[in-house]
Amino acid sequence: MKEQLIQIPHKTKIRLKDFSADYSEGFKDKEEVKKKVEKNMQTMATLQDVLYAHDKYSILIILQAMDAGGKDGTIRHVMSGVNPQGCQVFNFKKPSDEELDHEYMWRIHKSLPERGRIGIFNRSYYEEVLVARVHPEILTRQKLPVELITKDVWKKRYDQINDFERYLYENGTRVVKLFLHISKDEQIKRFLSRQQDPTKNWKLSKPDMEERKYWDKYQEAFQDMISNTSTKWAPWNVIPANKKWYRNYIVSEIISDVMKSLKISYPKLSDDSLVNLKIE
Repeated sequence: MKEQLIQIPHKTKIRLKDFSADYSEGFKDKEEVKKKVEKNMQTMATLQDVLYAHDKYSILIILQAMDAGGKDGTIRHVMSGVNPQGCQVFNFKKPSDEELDHEYMWRIHKSLPERGRIGIFNRSYYEEVLVARVHPEILTRQKLPVELITKDVWKKRYDQINDFERYLYENGTRVVKLFLHISKDEQIKRFLSRQQDPTKNWKLSKPDMEERKYWDKYQEAFQDMISNTSTKWAPWNVIPANKKWYRNYIVSEIISDVMKSLKISYPKLSDDSLVNLKIE
């Protein structure tokens, strides 16, 4: 199978139609990668403990996808081995009235992971260049001055986001950005599966189905977002996500690699501290 780019280089313009959501790197099924996933999850669990003790870095994982793209499933399967005390998940939904009285990043700051912790954003501030772009009427509800709503508004937001993520990087937060790429056919299969499963049909809503009408606009918004905000300090990863087992494998590879790249270790007590802790 022809190799497919996963991590998008800085300043690289992409077309999502060039990325196969079915890609699986030549692997046939989950049994072939099961041991690899388990090894990565063990690595993540071990390094999470070191990350917490080191208390200098934090990791922010951002998950973006179309509806039914597998954000919840990715969190459940890939992060199941980490200590819940050192991991926090935030799901950003429709802004509240209080949040709309502030700039769009205001609600993000209080949800950032502390040093030593892993934070997961199930959707994120990137909704401000995705949903808001597909439905530009959202901008008017954000109480922006009229003169600021111009054709350059998305370019300005890309720049603001890049600067924000550079600021996080330079203060010890590693931003791991994952776009779970599914096909339109796979999405409807998952919708139908949810509809028939009483344990999952609560996830399906009429707005979800209505948003399918904007599929092409969302694809354009996603590819422009990735092209303009995949940076050296916070690159985007386009994850082929039609096959859930392959999605989980690649995500576990990316997160474990980021954790292994950090210069972290358990703190060492001084000789004086060890003497003071000596048990009589």
